[in-house]
Amino acid sequence: MTARTAVLAGLGSALPPRVVTNHDLTARMDTSDEWIRTRTGIAERRIVDPGTATSDLAIEAGRRALDSAGEPDVGAVVLATATPDHPCPATGPTVAAGLGLGTVPAFDVGAVCSGFLYALATGAGLIASSVADSVLVVGADAFTTIVDPYDRNTAPIFADGAGAVVLRAGRADEPGALRRTELASDGLQADLIRVAAGGSRQRSHHSAALREDQYLTMRGGEVFKNAVLRMTEASRTVLDRTGWSTADVDLLVGHQANVRILHAVAEQLGIGQERAYVNIGHTGNTAAASIPLALDDAHGEGRLRAGDKVLLTAFGAGTTWGAITLTWPEGLQYTGLPRSAAA
Repeated sequence: MTARTAVLAGLGSALPPRVVTNHDLTARMDTSDEWIRTRTGIAERRIVDPGTATSDLAIEAGRRALDSAGEPDVGAVVLATATPDHPCPATGPTVAAGLGLGTVPAFDVGAVCSGFLYALATGAGLIASSVADSVLVVGADAFTTIVDPYDRNTAPIFADGAGAVVLRAGRADEPGALRRTELASDGLQADLIRVAAGGSRQRSHHSAALREDQYLTMRGGEVFKNAVLRMTEASRTVLDRTGWSTADVDLLVGHQANVRILHAVAEQLGIGQERAYVNIGHTGNTAAASIPLALDDAHGEGRLRAGDKVLLTAFGAGTTWGAITLTWPEGLQYTGLPRSAAA
């Protein structure tokens, strides 16, 4: 018997309407458009309005992915997020209900900026084990809700958004098939990127959290070095397992954390920058949403054709990292709106 394989069948994304440019940030912090662009590659980002939650973005992206796939009978929902609507319950069931999917199993995966890859692997596992014939995988974050808006080290980087894919059961040899996966973590480096307050560690003291502990902190230099190292390692491993060389890769789609990280990973792998997709200029770092958002943008721009060999890779808090190989499907419908980077 041929093993069941997860095949990409639908794709969608969502961004909140509010645009914040680098020039907008200069009104409240000591920074400049040139400083931000030079260090991150970001020109603008999208920010949720008051009252908008992660589930709202996830539902919009999920609906577009379902439309793209032709409204399949989805058997499960996997949501990757670091900013759930509430600490309890999980946000996945809210997304499933918002999409009218009834009582399908739905749950959250927490691996921060690597979350979409972890969720994609989980969805593929549900299909491979015959738990579901079709799975909606969403990466969504309202990440600015955990970022200090006056911190010049983090506020220019992070943004909000959602991206989603529909996976269906299929064959390993057909276009759209997920090929190989490499996932890893190192909890000894958990303090590289974290929010100190809000969890059981802080709440068990039964005292109010300090303001600064409620926001994300990041040791940028160490994150940069580790991201390049781990994304490169995972990419090489998964390419070897797939039987691909770097020359075979038609498009490298990395987590959109920093343009310098993306270019460094491409250089380490020997993949030309023309084959390394970048859309961070107009999205910012949207955490778990960044890879599916990038895939949707690349698809809308005509950068992906049926049968193209695609390499996905990410690094995030935890620390977590990974890489996945897949081929691009035939006839995938584009449901998003064209978005071009700011000049």
